[in-house]
Amino acid sequence: MEISISSRQVRVTPRLEEVIREKIGDLDRFFEKLESGVVHFAESRNPRVSEKVTCEVVLDADGHRIRTKVTASDAYAAVDLADEKLQRQIRKLRTRLHRLHQGHDTIRVAESESPQVVDLAGVDVDIEEEDHDVMPRIVKTKRFHIGPLTPDDAVLKMELLGHGFFFFVNKETNRAAVVYRRDDGDVGLIDVAD
Repeated sequence: MEISISSRQVRVTPRLEEVIREKIGDLDRFFEKLESGVVHFAESRNPRVSEKVTCEVVLDADGHRIRTKVTASDAYAAVDLADEKLQRQIRKLRTRLHRLHQGHDTIRVAESESPQVVDLAGVDVDIEEEDHDVMPRIVKTKRFHIGPLTPDDAVLKMELLGHGFFFFVNKETNRAAVVYRRDDGDVGLIDVAD
């Protein structure tokens, strides 16, 4: 598996790079379809924060994207935490794919189905305003292609990405829908009404 490493305010030593390639690069033993991975480190400069190093890893695996983001006291501990989380996510993906293929169903989008482009604004943004009359501004925009999915498939993708929600086109109704993580740990579905 090809791995690219980047960092902001964290020095990536040859030993750290070796550990990354050893641990993250070895994840393909759990899922042979892992194609590439991106590892990014960032360090918080806040002296009150004890866990300063953030490690974000994104893996591409045969049309699936697996993402995790962890924070630890140093880069080596962050790699260990990311490795553990990714192993769990990969096992979950493998189990889900195995169950789907047993039932002759798939979570992959057919080539003939044309994907739709969607804008998401204000994702993962904390805005603190003193004046409550002022509308928050859009500070981040994401565009991506989506294809029809079942709600269960959308939940799987949401979990693999580590997000609190996932926007998709409901394969059963052919309309826009959102699955989201509820405070009680369950998942909710918002679907467009008739």
